[in-house]
Amino acid sequence: MLETDRLFTGSIPENYDRYMVPLIFQPYADDMAHRAAMLSPGAVLETAAGSGVVTRALAQKLATGARYTVTDLNQAMIDYASSRQLSSAMMKWQQANALALPFESASFDLVCCQFGAMFFPDRVAGYREARRVLKPGGHFLFNVWDRIEENTFAEDVTKALAEFFPNDPPQFMARTPHGYHDKAQIQRELGEAGFANVGIETRAEQSHAASPRIVAVAYCQGTPLRGEIEARDATKLEAATDYVESAIAKKHGKGEVSAKIQAHVISAQA
Repeated sequence: MLETDRLFTGSIPENYDRYMVPLIFQPYADDMAHRAAMLSPGAVLETAAGSGVVTRALAQKLATGARYTVTDLNQAMIDYASSRQLSSAMMKWQQANALALPFESASFDLVCCQFGAMFFPDRVAGYREARRVLKPGGHFLFNVWDRIEENTFAEDVTKALAEFFPNDPPQFMARTPHGYHDKAQIQRELGEAGFANVGIETRAEQSHAASPRIVAVAYCQGTPLRGEIEARDATKLEAATDYVESAIAKKHGKGEVSAKIQAHVISAQA
């Protein structure tokens, strides 16, 4: 993973929430919120919260009196997510690194993290921090994308950009979001961090968009893939987006489009 893979700055948070969230993140956020609420936690920590899609789904499901602390490495994401959330006494927003959490040990009943572990530069360290802040018997709930071949639009976008930049194809999607999918590795690293009762469920969903344009803008301008495109030629962001749009339309049609997405949902106990 490159350092730039973790940058969600400028207009990326807004485009991410406007396009990427409904395209691929919402069904998994609803699933995570349901699983989290079933555990009836009194104190919840969310790491790598992004634009707050899980936060919005889960906050309304928690019991009265629960505490919900929401964090992300990127202050821009925290600012955007908090602006989308109704003010509530249960909520606390804080910029924080999941590998060095600024919280006391045994402070939370549940730590949840939607599609963030792939971005951890040291996942075992991140898992150890999650375990440290959990109370004995507390739960860690997170998800990661399956391999890119199981996520059609991500693969389509990556292939199209390889055609557009044949001498230096952007590999962000394959390298980072879809680069941590080996279930044996995930189980082993959670064990190294001290977790027990690890469960991994592979869950397929459908991604929907009103047009190929939405898919192209979502990936090319709503993720750190934008930085990879602009690093190759800052003047070609729109042209690259147009090329991806054409490739999606050629394969899936010019109207409403849909395709498979797939992820692993992981639960573990401290």
